[in-house]
Amino acid sequence: GGHKAAAMSQITHHAYLFDATRCIDCRACMVACSVENNIAMNKTRIWVAGVGVQGRFPNLTRASMVYHCMHCDHPDCMSACPVGAYSKRADGPVVYNPDLCIGCRYCMNACPFGVPHFDYDKGVFDGAFIDKCTLCPQRIDVGLEPACVATCPTDALEYGDRTELLQKAHARIAAHPDRYVNHVYGEFENGGTTYLILSHVPFSELGLPILPETPINEVSEKVMEMTIPFALGWGAVLTGVTVGVALYNKNKQAQEGTTAETKAEADE
Repeated sequence: GGHKAAAMSQITHHAYLFDATRCIDCRACMVACSVENNIAMNKTRIWVAGVGVQGRFPNLTRASMVYHCMHCDHPDCMSACPVGAYSKRADGPVVYNPDLCIGCRYCMNACPFGVPHFDYDKGVFDGAFIDKCTLCPQRIDVGLEPACVATCPTDALEYGDRTELLQKAHARIAAHPDRYVNHVYGEFENGGTTYLILSHVPFSELGLPILPETPINEVSEKVMEMTIPFALGWGAVLTGVTVGVALYNKNKQAQEGTTAETKAEADE
């Protein structure tokens, strides 16, 4: 246990830093995300929120925000999931395992940022009900930046050590106090997030919720402790459903494999 804890403490917690003053709303990040993760643009894991053009010419202002999973340090989705489909990596990403998911959508109700979204085009036995930003583990695990960061033409998105990015963000505010709101969103909100945000307009105008520093799931978990008998009973039901779906998929794949082999033999 001690060795594992020591190893975990040596892992660098990485993060994103988004600077709304640099975003030009080009949406190249959305395209890069869809291409990198092989998902349709109408199911993109990134969306843009914020305020449109305000003021009168020539004094016009606007603000956009690249919005995706916040990868919270204390993930509400993970806390709410009854089958353990979510996990938090020590280096930042909140990971979703579609093989465990039963499509209950508790994570959607729990997330204060409205991130997980349900794929209504899929059937009960298709798997991967939920979709969200993954933080591109296939890239960051080999030393590359996430796709959205790599494609940003204005450095509105940056990726690196969370501690260093926080220092950079506060230094930027100190250097240009007239340009920024004096706060780094995500440093403390909901117990801290892996997505950090700088802005020149109130964060609520970027579509971000105003949250306490105490993780929301700490409150919800205390409430759930009073309903343990119910939770245990419901957990057994959900586990049964999960096992049933997994067996169905396994048998289906085995049948498809047998059919393919039979067809190949017939072709020969």
